[in-house]
Amino acid sequence: MILLVHMLFGSAIGYTVYSLTNQIWLSFLLAFLSHYFLDLFPHIEYLASTEDSVKKLKSKSPKEYLPDLFKVIVDFLSGILLIYFVSIDQPYIYFCAIIAILPDGLTVINSLFEINILKKHHYFHGKIIHFLKYKKISKFWRISTQATAFIISIYLLLL
Repeated sequence: MILLVHMLFGSAIGYTVYSLTNQIWLSFLLAFLSHYFLDLFPHIEYLASTEDSVKKLKSKSPKEYLPDLFKVIVDFLSGILLIYFVSIDQPYIYFCAIIAILPDGLTVINSLFEINILKKHHYFHGKIIHFLKYKKISKFWRISTQATAFIISIYLLLL
């Protein structure tokens, strides 16, 4: 799933939970867990894999890693800007967005440094949560799940 959708959904969940319960830590926890929830559904990613992108980064050749880095930066900034335009401007909403992409960040850190606890997270995130990644599912359904999460997120943030 692209970062923008994870960020929007995490911020929407965080905003909704905080509005209903006034519990900021519950908002943060559910924003974090929203990442795994979204990754359960079939989706398309713009990078072939985190491991391939990290190999390019390790090659230290800008020609190798700059295109992927550019995609990630544009995706991240688009998420921040969209949240800014469709939500109330509260710091906790942006924090929920960052927390919602943390699992992908942990995967990148694991690929760079191979830390034992992060290896377990990588297995959980990459093999168990992404169990549909290698199943034959049409692009229509893969894009539809992201579009649905995007629309739900915008709706919740506009409430």
